[in-house]
Amino acid sequence: MKTSMIRHLMVGAALSLLAGLASAQQAPGGGQGGSQGDYNVSARSDADKALPNPYARDETHFRIPKSMTLGGTSGIDFDHDGKSIWIAQRCGGQDYCIGSDADPIWKFDAQGRVVKHFGVGLITYPHGLHVDRDGAIWVTDVRTNTHEQQGQSAKRLPGAKPNGAQVVKFSPEGKVLMRLGVQGEYGTDDAHLSQPSAVITAPNGDIFVADGHDSAPSNNRIVRYDRTGKFIKAWGGPDDMNCPHALALDSQGRLFVADRGNNRILIYNQDGKLLETWKQFGKPSGLYIDKDDVLYSADSQSGVRQQNAYIRGVHVGSARTGQVTAFIPDPLGNPTPWFPLRGTTGAEGIVARDGTIYVSQVTPSGLAKYTLK
Repeated sequence: MKTSMIRHLMVGAALSLLAGLASAQQAPGGGQGGSQGDYNVSARSDADKALPNPYARDETHFRIPKSMTLGGTSGIDFDHDGKSIWIAQRCGGQDYCIGSDADPIWKFDAQGRVVKHFGVGLITYPHGLHVDRDGAIWVTDVRTNTHEQQGQSAKRLPGAKPNGAQVVKFSPEGKVLMRLGVQGEYGTDDAHLSQPSAVITAPNGDIFVADGHDSAPSNNRIVRYDRTGKFIKAWGGPDDMNCPHALALDSQGRLFVADRGNNRILIYNQDGKLLETWKQFGKPSGLYIDKDDVLYSADSQSGVRQQNAYIRGVHVGSARTGQVTAFIPDPLGNPTPWFPLRGTTGAEGIVARDGTIYVSQVTPSGLAKYTLK
């Protein structure tokens, strides 16, 4: 029997076992159901603690040269080859790349070695990253190099060209192929973006952007473009979502939105019709759905200061049924005091394949690999 087939059977068996364990260990009121309103959020922490964690953490897989410094990293995705990993890191720091001579976009091979990097001077504040079916790398640039917000200086450089508040499409060699939004300008119309957090492309090439992080100015909307970058429509707003932080598509073509500020996942069709609201996958910062519709949700913010019922970690479950089957606790737990850790720890970006999970972290900066025990 081929190795790939054996691996597939092992992963399938493990997930089936997890589903059975989750069903048996689910705390009363944990709320494993399928439609909006079926979940008792107040019971989630106890339910999460009762779930199995069949994964082992490996912090040695990604090998970073001494000449390079890993910064805060939320953007992560598989390369077109299905084995290598791309990340968007914040130039060795936690926020802006302004004034840095470091490349924000890195590629690791299947053995965890850095094999390519580019993007110096092209990204102000790297956030989300997506690799499309043709191998192009899309990066969301959350903030501009001209705007000051919430006491954070944008570190403006005299004579610098306005940059940021865009989605940038790169070739695998680092050539800029497309820009969505107006470079260096926030806005609310069809041409502008404001705090774009995440991007994903559909099989037909349509582009979806989560336009709105958790600090002003934020549009809190989803924007849809065609494959050429032509605006099609937008939906959402502050009454519908608060900090759409990550995006994923399932096998049915449904769009999953990490509505982080509201501690839930919103599920839409591609025309913007709300289909379901799920509250059992934590306070989602990162989302990923694999080819078998296994849903991975990274929660990097829950804790005592957040006033919600979740604990930080990674929820694993079904994008088809909404059942949560496993939970990986944040390796640092829910630490206090809060602000020295900037309000976030553990996995923020997440991807997975054949039972192996790769995560990226903002605070503390880091990359890790999880494998089934």
